Amino acid sequence: MRQTSSLTILRRSLATPVILILLLVAFAILSWAVGSRPFNQTIIDMLVQVTLVTGLYIFIGNSGVISFGHAAFACLGGYVVAWTTIRPIMKKNAMPGLPDWLMSMEIGWWAAAGLAALWAALWAGIFGAILMRLSGIAASIATFAMLAMINAIYSNWSGVTGGTSSIVGIPIIRSVWPYLGVASLAVIVAWAYSISRQGLILRAARDEPTAARASGVDIPRARLIAFILSGAVMGAGGAMLALSIGVVTPNSFYLGLTFTTLSMLVVGGMASLSGAVLGVLILSSLIQALRWLEAGVQIGDTTFALPGGVQEIGLGLVMILILMFRPAGIMGNRELNLPRRR
Repeated sequence: MRQTSSLTILRRSLATPVILILLLVAFAILSWAVGSRPFNQTIIDMLVQVTLVTGLYIFIGNSGVISFGHAAFACLGGYVVAWTTIRPIMKKNAMPGLPDWLMSMEIGWWAAAGLAALWAALWAGIFGAILMRLSGIAASIATFAMLAMINAIYSNWSGVTGGTSSIVGIPIIRSVWPYLGVASLAVIVAWAYSISRQGLILRAARDEPTAARASGVDIPRARLIAFILSGAVMGAGGAMLALSIGVVTPNSFYLGLTFTTLSMLVVGGMASLSGAVLGVLILSSLIQALRWLEAGVQIGDTTFALPGGVQEIGLGLVMILILMFRPAGIMGNRELNLPRRR
């Protein structure tokens, strides 16, 4: 009976990752068809954000605990890429304190992204073993303290991280397809977790914590599993972010990234994987449109341009309006799915 129920859930929900991945593929094909390097970079940025916001969803969406610290795992992943892909001669100048085995290492991007995910997952397990015993606002503040701690360490450990200086020399990937692959994998991982036994247990604990405890659910353990998995996805997202721009610095993975990714998740719908992806696609498209309008659009002999700062104002207004009329986000707790037969 349990196996039949699991297969039913699998069949009903399988359309969700398929639809989301097809959406991402459509954006990637559009980038390839347009052939514009700036537009290609825009789609790459969008796919990186999809990976990061999906990583946030795995923990926040299933546990209901708001985390302000997940950008720390992206930072851990980004620096793993710097340590393992930059040429040794450049590492000696920028990061002279690296151990010899790491100083001489130079591997491919896919291996670096995998190591970044493992490194971030390791630290997610260490921090999560303590933080996941907290709940509510206490847990949220504690995750922010974790972010501040990682940022302070990486900003001052100059021999290993270069301190606040920008570490350059990371090989930049210009093709959109590797980013599509990692974003699609993140969607599959998030979906697989959400329909797994652990995902169902964590959502039950989110919605009815008292009943879950009475049923013998170990809530800190359930949260820890999600925290580690989301940390791994965030680490991979941080790795792809570093590979997309070729530079890492601690501030690239601090407050700006934290609030951007959280905003996208909240607008799309925290309790929905579809909302996480759609929040990125909608807000990223809006941000890019406002950037183009600020830069100026030629209409006949006249150049139409919005004044500077309109991007932030417009984005803020859209977020306020969405949350006024859709407090649970665009998707709420619903998922994109095929219409059911009557």
